[in-house]
Amino acid sequence: MNTETFFKLTYGLYIISTSSHGKMNGYVANTAFQVTAEPPQVAISCNKDNFTSHLIEESGLFSISVLEEQASSELIGLFGYKSGKDINKFESIPYVKGKTGVPIVTKECIAWFECKLINQMDVGSHIVFIGEIIDFGLLHETKEPLTYAYYRNVKKGKAPKNAPTYIKPEEPVVASAKSDSSRLQKYQCLVCDHIYDPAEGDPDSGILPGTAFEDIPDDWMCPVCGAGKEDFEPLR
Repeated sequence: MNTETFFKLTYGLYIISTSSHGKMNGYVANTAFQVTAEPPQVAISCNKDNFTSHLIEESGLFSISVLEEQASSELIGLFGYKSGKDINKFESIPYVKGKTGVPIVTKECIAWFECKLINQMDVGSHIVFIGEIIDFGLLHETKEPLTYAYYRNVKKGKAPKNAPTYIKPEEPVVASAKSDSSRLQKYQCLVCDHIYDPAEGDPDSGILPGTAFEDIPDDWMCPVCGAGKEDFEPLR
């Protein structure tokens, strides 16, 4: 069976946020969709291990922020690859509080929805939360939403291990060397598994093809999750 089949399903990318007892948190989700028109209701999927899932169950509230197509790897890395148990994800980003007090991320987002939890369903590794929309807003009319296909194919992003669409990567196949750059050591991000290939470089960050990992500036960050250069190790 070809696991690429799963990538033919279409998704968006969103930041799901909530708060409980003064603690705010959020995560990047690719599963959020409208399920009814009257009353307007949406469903989201959240891994049971996500800190946010426990806060949603406690508060009965959550918000959905729709990421714009050009959302930065720093923002996606903050909400997608770091735990709110260890840091305050809202400390340095713009957000507003909705009618219920739930946080709503506005940075690099084009729309938002504020929801009241009305039902939930245990589906194995994840919980599906169903919420009734109590407020919503449009932040940008002309910008395009970030789709998972664009994130994966253009931004070269990968789903975090807690995502419902996560597929364990296959063991890399070592190809025969074709050029000096292809013989250079590849490095893998310990946070999101992104592989830096010297033959490709990172043109969007000014790193030309053929640049060895050792020659990348020390302030370079992973283009997928925003991790630092120190969070990479040689690919075995």
